[in-house]
Amino acid sequence: MSKFRVRELKSTDTAALLAFEIENREWFESHIDARDPAFYSLQGVAHHIEHYLLDFARGAWHPLVIEDDSGKIVGRANLKSINSPARSAEVGYRVGQRVCGQGLATLALQQLIHEAQSRWQLTQLVAYVYPENAGSKKVLERCGFLLEQPADHDQTAGECRFVRPIHCRSELARDGR
Repeated sequence: MSKFRVRELKSTDTAALLAFEIENREWFESHIDARDPAFYSLQGVAHHIEHYLLDFARGAWHPLVIEDDSGKIVGRANLKSINSPARSAEVGYRVGQRVCGQGLATLALQQLIHEAQSRWQLTQLVAYVYPENAGSKKVLERCGFLLEQPADHDQTAGECRFVRPIHCRSELARDGR
C-alpha cells in the first residue's frame, strides 16, 4: 500500500501540479466549476502557485498538496479566505480520480483542521459542496462538519454549506481539556 503525505505547496511544484491538474481535469470538472483554459500551462500554473504563495505569506491562504510515496502530487487542499479577525476560513480540497477512496480527502481535511487550529488560531471552518457531490459531503461529515441551512440571502448558487467549529489549543487548555 502506498504512503501519502500532506505538505505545503512550493514554488517548485509547477510541473508536478500541472501534470496532476491535466490528468484529472475531466474528473474535477464533473464535480466542480471548470478552471479557465489558460490555467493549463506551465505559465498558468506558475502564476497560480505564485498567487497562492503570496496569499499564504500575507495570511489569507494556506495551500497544501498531497503526495504519494514517489513524490507525485495526487491531491490538493487549501484553507482559503482566512479571516483572522473573524477567526474563520473556508476549506477546499481535490483528490485525483485514481486515488479516490483511499482516505486522502479525509487526511487532507484533518491537516487543514490542524493548521487552522494550531497555526492560525481559527474557531470556524466552512465548506461549500454541490448537492450531488456525495463523496465530499461524507468527508466533511466524517471530519465533524455539519450541514447548515441556507439563509434567505444566501448567494452560494445551490451549494450546500457545511460548518465546523474548532477550538484553539489555548482555549482547550484554559477549559481543562
